[in-house]
Amino acid sequence: MQNIVLIGMPTCGKSTVGVLLAKTLGVGFYDTDLYIQQREHRLLQQILDENGIAYFLDAERDAILSLDCQNAVIATGGSAVFRDEAMQKLKRGGIIVYLDVSLETVKQRLQNIKTRGVAAPKNESIDDIYRERLPLYQKYADLTLCVDGCTCEDTVERLVKALAQTAEI
Repeated sequence: MQNIVLIGMPTCGKSTVGVLLAKTLGVGFYDTDLYIQQREHRLLQQILDENGIAYFLDAERDAILSLDCQNAVIATGGSAVFRDEAMQKLKRGGIIVYLDVSLETVKQRLQNIKTRGVAAPKNESIDDIYRERLPLYQKYADLTLCVDGCTCEDTVERLVKALAQTAEI
């Protein structure tokens, strides 16, 4: 089995779905946001506040490039798509699954944009972030799964079925 790499907007469920999917498939799980925090010895928001977006995106890229895993589920940060080198590495070793949620869903769920560790300029709205990232998610996705209104368990079930149809698991 190839790695299964989850991409998408903050709050789409990458980390939660990733853990459940890894348990369902009996494989390892990696969360690149947690990996960045371990490497930097700081929270994501601290990295953004102290070093800025460019530094954060480079740290995210470097963390992804240093990952060495097979037969695993990888939950990326929502901004991983901003570094092509990182996405190409993930694509070489796995199938990229875009967990697609509507802008309305993101707005309902993302109440703490200033403290959550979202890599975006302070003056950007959720709308701006969504519009900027959407084409990148679509560009890198091997499989897109609309998960609006789905529970995490529903998403995992639908994802397992979709992956089975593509012969990736």
